Amino acid sequence: MSNIYQIAIDGPSGSGKSTLAKGVAKALNIMYLDTGAMYRTCGLAAIKKGIPCKDVDKVTELMNTMDLQIKFIDGKQHMILDGEDCTEMIRTPEVSVAASDISSLTVVRTKMVDMQREISKAQTFVLDGRDIGSNVLPNAKYKFFLTASAEKRAERRLAELNSRGDFSQNYEEVLRDIEYRDKQDSSRANAPLVKVDDAVLISTDDIGIDETLNTLLSYIDKEDI
Repeated sequence: MSNIYQIAIDGPSGSGKSTLAKGVAKALNIMYLDTGAMYRTCGLAAIKKGIPCKDVDKVTELMNTMDLQIKFIDGKQHMILDGEDCTEMIRTPEVSVAASDISSLTVVRTKMVDMQREISKAQTFVLDGRDIGSNVLPNAKYKFFLTASAEKRAERRLAELNSRGDFSQNYEEVLRDIEYRDKQDSSRANAPLVKVDDAVLISTDDIGIDETLNTLLSYIDKEDI
């Protein structure tokens, strides 16, 4: 690899960002930073402490006292909260909603963005999230914005939950969560979900992950690989 560069993949909840980012990392032999896992861990921390995720004062105190670390083990990102590996715990519907709520607070986004920039500045990374291209890494060499209808995203999210043995929600409940997160993410005052002008738009309504991956990779300069 000739130089360090960053790939930003943004999009709404359930659009396939994480799956795509993992595919990109594998195809290009680069590191993947799951930023959503960071906000999920913050949400889990609030749940564990019984703190309302929109209580600015209590969340600020939480951000100042919690010990959040990211470790890469055998190429997989592990989230460590106060010394405990919570990588699997953060994938529940309850934590998803908590992550959306707590990530709307400036104190949380500031802390997480600082961590994301620090981690990604030393080597090539692919990052996925909602404000990577617009806020975290506005100078990223490659920017992409994934989108799909709320209905399609709900179908995929439900299938993902069921594949993990989680049958706690039905389709209508998952769809409501998706629509709630869309409204939260797009309307928050600090770093809302938005497609920046220099991001490549990829709609995944009618294409699978392999075609999506090939489409994205077609925009990467071969000299960077």
